Amino acid sequence: MDFKQKVVELISSQVELPKEKINSLIERPKNPEMGDYAFPAFILAKTLHKNPAEIAKDIVANLSDDNFEKIQAVGPYVNFSIKKSALISQTLEEVLVKKNNYGNQNLGSGNVAIDMSSPNIAKPMSMGHLRSTVIGNSIAKILTKVGYTPIKINHLGDYGTQFGKLITAYKLWGNEEDVKKDPINSLFHYYVKFHEVAEEKPELEDEGRAWFKKLEGGDPEAVKLWNWFRKVSLQEFNRIYKKLNVEFDSYHGEAFYNDKMDAIVDELRQKDLLVESRGAQVVDLGPDKNPAMILKSDGTSIYTTRDLTAAEYRKKHYDFVQALYVVGNEQSAYFEQLKEVLKKMGHEWADDIHHIPFGLITQGGKKLSTRKGNVVFLDKVLEDAVELAMKQIETKNPSLPNKEQVANEVGIGAVVFHDLKNDRLDAFDFNLEEVVRFEGETGPYVQYTNARAQSILRKANQIVTIDELDLSDEWAFAVAKDLADFPAVLAKANEKYEPSIIAKFALKLAKHFNKYYANVRILDEDDQLAARLALVKATSIVLTESLHLLGVAAPKEM
Repeated sequence: MDFKQKVVELISSQVELPKEKINSLIERPKNPEMGDYAFPAFILAKTLHKNPAEIAKDIVANLSDDNFEKIQAVGPYVNFSIKKSALISQTLEEVLVKKNNYGNQNLGSGNVAIDMSSPNIAKPMSMGHLRSTVIGNSIAKILTKVGYTPIKINHLGDYGTQFGKLITAYKLWGNEEDVKKDPINSLFHYYVKFHEVAEEKPELEDEGRAWFKKLEGGDPEAVKLWNWFRKVSLQEFNRIYKKLNVEFDSYHGEAFYNDKMDAIVDELRQKDLLVESRGAQVVDLGPDKNPAMILKSDGTSIYTTRDLTAAEYRKKHYDFVQALYVVGNEQSAYFEQLKEVLKKMGHEWADDIHHIPFGLITQGGKKLSTRKGNVVFLDKVLEDAVELAMKQIETKNPSLPNKEQVANEVGIGAVVFHDLKNDRLDAFDFNLEEVVRFEGETGPYVQYTNARAQSILRKANQIVTIDELDLSDEWAFAVAKDLADFPAVLAKANEKYEPSIIAKFALKLAKHFNKYYANVRILDEDDQLAARLALVKATSIVLTESLHLLGVAAPKEM
């Protein structure tokens, strides 16, 4: 049962407010002794011209419901205390019946295009790529859970002036044999060297732009090198995506739109939106805003041109109800500009485009930079995380079967969970030793809690049923309240595009379950054993599903 909705219905029977308004006003008292839900009666004081405390008393006088132990007026609030046995039994039954479908909702339908990850070709994937990848992946899973069909798009950075620079660097310092032996690191070395040399010889930038113009013009040598760089890069990216268990529905990068951009430029001209500014072609967005550049003075395109083309292509081919761009916070102004251009073009669906920004990962307080070579490679971080997980497994459970697989699930899951437990907009400093701990607010802590629940169920060695669910102790109630909150938590995570809401919920549930484990003799043979096992199984179901929504594995043994 949705007890909050029951509170809404009860209040609605006594006050003249829309149910949606009542729902938004319902609070959770900070002190559990004050109840589980509270309605602020003072919101009605001006309308009813009465003392808020008197209004609360009047409301309570006409309310009663078997699902609540107490409904009482506490100052200007109407407080509801749920009957423990009712919440526990009803919640456990629902979780055990629905299993991993618990929490599924129909909050919407239709395709949602998600532009995510999108690394640049010829550069190793760094920790800077982690956030877009795992946030986008988790949002896609949450969207699926609430009724949408996500389309995950890896909009590869496989076009632009940087490829002119890379071709220039390769021709100056490159060696085919080195690239064949170690493609990504060799190409990355050339790219970094280009920028180092260009600081002393700025004319190198002109040479890079000239090679990009050749690439856009279809120069055979430029196209051949570009294809080679792209192929070896994708092979490396997919190896890392496999580790993260992330898949995509499309790898259409910037280059895919190269032969489609002329139509966009023509459309802008036909609608009299293009104007010349210092030799470039731009869209004027008003006196107080920077114009949107569409073509440079030399006639070459920029990322805005390609993003406009991509937006039209995705609307045409996917008919999306939402289009999400999981891109760093520093690009917020750019996406506002992109939407404004689309609106000027007459595309009302531009309002369905949402930038999903996120903060930076730093190390030692310093921003990571590929251009200057100050970069932490993602693959190395994942390898080190797995190694740290294995060390702890060897200490805690050396006879564990499938140790290598579990170490992979725990180590990589730790990195993903740590990213997603942070509020999306927050920047955070990354310290691997803190991330891969089995204690504290970490992914391994949640995984270990779930493995503990699975261990209890194996020791009990009996079928868990929904026939006897009579529990009322405070430890069980705390766990069941969390379980009952899961659908609302999921809805909020969907509304805010915020996976951290799920991660923080999982930590809270794990903490309450471990308190239950510490204070209750779960496997004692008595008339409540079946109910306690039902609570353990329901907890494991919801912890496993929470981890799944974050893109983290849930090993049954650790």
